[in-house]
Parts: sequence; C-alpha cells; structure tokens
Amino acid sequence: MSNKQLSTIAKNIRKYRKGKNFSQDRLSKEAEVAYNTIVKIESGENPNPTVNTLGRIAKALGISIEKLFKE
Repeated sequence: MSNKQLSTIAKNIRKYRKGKNFSQDRLSKEAEVAYNTIVKIESGENPNPTVNTLGRIAKALGISIEKLFKE
C-alpha cells in the first residue's frame, strides 16, 4: 500500500469516526479491533492494515470499505 493510499485511509477513518462522534476507543470496540490498531492506522504508523481490519472498521462506521480509499 502506498503512502498516499495510507494517508487517505487514515484521513477517512478519522473523518468518518468523528462524524459519528466515536472516540478511537469506541471505534475499536464497535469494530472489534484492538485500540492500538486504530491509533496506529490513523497515525500512519501501521503501513499495512489488513482488508479484514479495514472491513471491520468500515462496518462499524456504517460505510463501504471503498469509501476508506476515496479522496
């Protein structure tokens, strides 16, 4: 995954999360993903989130996984 894609994914997760008024902790619980994973993805520290992880996050946010990749 390129840095541009990653920054888009991180930015979109943060945008949709804040749009739902979810904290990173709440998103981690809703998505059943470790809190540290959410933090690392949003900060760009996790360069390789799995499709499964992104799918869980998208589902918890009520969006399609494709929306995470769109600028």
